[in-house]
Amino acid sequence: MTKPKVLISDKMDPNAARIFEERGCEVDVITGQTPEELKAIIGQYDGLAIRSSTKVTKEIIDAATNLKVIGRAGIGVDNVDIPYASSKGIVVMNTPFGNSITTAEHAIALMFALARQLPEANAQTQSGLWPKNGFMGVEVTGKTLGLIGAGNIGSIVADRAHGLRMKVVAYDPFLSPERAVEMGVEKVELDDLLARADFITLHTPLTDQTRNILSRENLAKTKKGVRIVNCARGGLIDEDALKELLDAGHIAGAALDVFVTEPAKEHALFGTPNFVATPHLGASTNEAQVNVALQVAEQLSDYLVSGGVTNALNVPSLSAEEAPKLKPYMALAEKLGSLVGQLTTGSVPRVSIHTEGHANELNIKPMVAAVLAGFLREQSDTVNMVNAPFLAKERGIEVREVRTEKEGDYHTLLRVSVKTDAGERSVAGTLFSNAEPRLVELFGIKVEAELAGHMMYIVNEDAPGFIGRIGTLLGENGINIGTFNLGRREAGGEAVLLLSVDGEVPADVVEKARSLPGVKRAKALSF
Repeated sequence: MTKPKVLISDKMDPNAARIFEERGCEVDVITGQTPEELKAIIGQYDGLAIRSSTKVTKEIIDAATNLKVIGRAGIGVDNVDIPYASSKGIVVMNTPFGNSITTAEHAIALMFALARQLPEANAQTQSGLWPKNGFMGVEVTGKTLGLIGAGNIGSIVADRAHGLRMKVVAYDPFLSPERAVEMGVEKVELDDLLARADFITLHTPLTDQTRNILSRENLAKTKKGVRIVNCARGGLIDEDALKELLDAGHIAGAALDVFVTEPAKEHALFGTPNFVATPHLGASTNEAQVNVALQVAEQLSDYLVSGGVTNALNVPSLSAEEAPKLKPYMALAEKLGSLVGQLTTGSVPRVSIHTEGHANELNIKPMVAAVLAGFLREQSDTVNMVNAPFLAKERGIEVREVRTEKEGDYHTLLRVSVKTDAGERSVAGTLFSNAEPRLVELFGIKVEAELAGHMMYIVNEDAPGFIGRIGTLLGENGINIGTFNLGRREAGGEAVLLLSVDGEVPADVVEKARSLPGVKRAKALSF
């Protein structure tokens, strides 16, 4: 039997090649190639292991006639054309958790740098001064650390902070009370964290919900003398407001490893007293680079030798026989998960996936993973159908699978239920013509809708004139309506409106919709 052949095209720990060989693959290490040189040889390989230097473009993929899998040693895959790779049947994997400890430690290092003003003290000492009386630091012992985001990296920072005898409070809408107890942190609302924290560290992806989470308004709510560290994503902090509050002395110090625009070779914050900057070094340690190299070698060799799929970004864990049957169910499951994730706030200790009719005869595991991937996408920018169950477990979410053999109103039905502080909430969908995903129930109200593109969700009192008012509001703001999908519990009772629109609904338009007479809730959605 011919051994699978793998190309390592970027510099990587030498042990990666050893793992490929030990697991039954042939491996070549050829780095520093031009695109033309890579195109000339890629056709002979089954697997490609890369870091950030190799650009896997459409042209490279077209030349890769035997390629089955691409593995990125690290998180970011901007250098891979994933849609085109998917269209060619090539699996794309990454190693989303290999940098967690390194990034957490960098956040702790920056916290110490701020507490003792180490960069400035070092610079002045090495310039020939002896500023012994010019720097007065603070201890971290006994101080309150506020975590914004309590996932994988945030939990590691919390653990290290406990070792420093710090009190840890955490703001994370998806943190369950049980997980908070396990981490030894106090779960709080954001305003409470801002008022209490002596140090704030951010550990959240950049999403519509987290963008500018430390806005000008929220920065002004922080405790005077706070020190802020961001090793997560640029765009989480209003950088202009941060400079103003540093200059004013309200914020005692700030350290950024990430910026809105990178590389940040010029910035208004540069030169500001008590400001520390590093050039996106969160993952830059020998150990992290070794970890991601070994992980990508293990994942690619497992896939090529035995068919195991780990941390795939474009395919679920499926056998070749199941894939065609499950594909439409996977699409339905992910859309239902995304819908309930976008419409649910606060911690969710339990997610239930319920199959009825024909869906009950299929492999439910990929559908569960698809539901979780859609649901958790609001919390993590690295989630996929493979690592979603791990992320759910990490967040203390109980996942239940329920099967009902008899058919109900539909030949096949998939229901997703979540336990919230307000009680159990569920959405349900089916397949039209056994292929087209369609929502048929939303939080107990019958409604038929296709979940696609940009949408708007509104809960209102069923009363004459409402459709005209919402239509006028959107029209006045230049938003074209594609479809209306209506449902209600009873005449004059609570009604639900799901409408598709031709573009993203701005936040100010959503606010205007909420202020319309009879509107209880309004939210922009995207699929």
